[in-house]
Amino acid sequence: MRKKQAQILVVDDQEEILFSAKMILKKHFETIFTTNSPKKIISILNENEINVVLLDMNYRIGFEDGREGIHWLKEIKTLSPQTIVILMTAFGKIETAVEGIKIGAFDYVLKPWHNEKLLEIIEKAVVESRKNTKKVVTDKTEKKYFVGTSQKIKHAYSIAERVAKTDANVLVLGENGTGKYVFAEFIHQNSERKKQPFVHVDLGSLSDNLFESELFGYAKGAFTDAKVDTPGRFEMASNGTIFLDEIGNISLHLQAKLLHVLQTKTVTRLGESKPRPLNVRIIAATNSDIKAEVKNKTFREDLLYRINTMEIHLPSLRERKDDIVPMAHFILDQIAEKYNHGPETSGWKFEDNAASYLEKYPWKGNVREMENKIERALILADNNTISVHDLDILDFEDVLENDENPLSEMEKNAIEKALFKHNGNISKTAEELGLSRAALYRRIEKYDLKNS
Repeated sequence: MRKKQAQILVVDDQEEILFSAKMILKKHFETIFTTNSPKKIISILNENEINVVLLDMNYRIGFEDGREGIHWLKEIKTLSPQTIVILMTAFGKIETAVEGIKIGAFDYVLKPWHNEKLLEIIEKAVVESRKNTKKVVTDKTEKKYFVGTSQKIKHAYSIAERVAKTDANVLVLGENGTGKYVFAEFIHQNSERKKQPFVHVDLGSLSDNLFESELFGYAKGAFTDAKVDTPGRFEMASNGTIFLDEIGNISLHLQAKLLHVLQTKTVTRLGESKPRPLNVRIIAATNSDIKAEVKNKTFREDLLYRINTMEIHLPSLRERKDDIVPMAHFILDQIAEKYNHGPETSGWKFEDNAASYLEKYPWKGNVREMENKIERALILADNNTISVHDLDILDFEDVLENDENPLSEMEKNAIEKALFKHNGNISKTAEELGLSRAALYRRIEKYDLKNS
């Protein structure tokens, strides 16, 4: 039997699972990689064109909620979008695996698996990975970034382009959802390090007791579950860029440990005494008032000096209103392409009156909120036109204060039509308009539609 040309990576902390999977898969596929440590995933992906990752969801004794699997799924999809991920889970943990599928996993298999079922799923995944490869390679080399026309955002990207050519550390400031991750990635992609790893660390979600092992790595035997020598995120980012997100959230004693790494440009794994040299570019980000934290002595001033050789502020959407509608169209194009029905073939668009609503909506969650609302709208829309009801941006008061506002008239007409369509049924009307029953009743009273 001729083997299929594909490279498969199996990740599980149980050696018997790795052995069993390799014995089955090597009869059918060209190359099989195995690792008992998920922290080796990044280096394997950087060095090989992996088609499919078979990923276990739990790695540490006593932690069996599948959150580690979800974390590494996100890491794989960020680093290698064309790679297909299949999750492995026990029967009682299917709910978490289903959550994984919602955020990008191809499928899941139950342990212990049936060999025929496992092969069937992996063969389908290999076919899917080949479909994605050509498209993703183009995306990786010609990734599009939305800049906009506002002076504040153009200034930020102008600085980013200049600083990207250097190895200067960068501190990115801005509210939640302003796109700090994308901005950091832009700097990396425009640097000399762009072919090397871009490693994202969400410090805000990293507990104090995992901080050192995650960032600095550990030696075998350093603690109970340290079964093999494992590099930390700094080593994974070697010759590339490490993005330290939400750096304002870490405690003072951990700030001291991080400062030592940045000052010495070395990292020492837990359980070792010999420091390892580092060659990595630092980009940090926070949504907090970092200078106020320094003043209040909750953030080290010497660490701030280390991370903000260049400080760049990203404006909120409230500060760049002229960019809101063009950005919405850009995001719609990106999401439509993600779901394999891009606007060039299927004509996705917003309804004509959506622009006014998009501009008036407060967007407290900034770009992230806009992405979430547009993705939800695209999934739920009945046709290729997304309405303001699909976007769920009607239920806020600042747009509706003035009865003479043309937006109010448009909303009144929309409610009248929906009430007529559903013969006055409040539940069905509210569901179509994307409103709660209480919100719909308020509008019926406001526009005096009680007899409609």
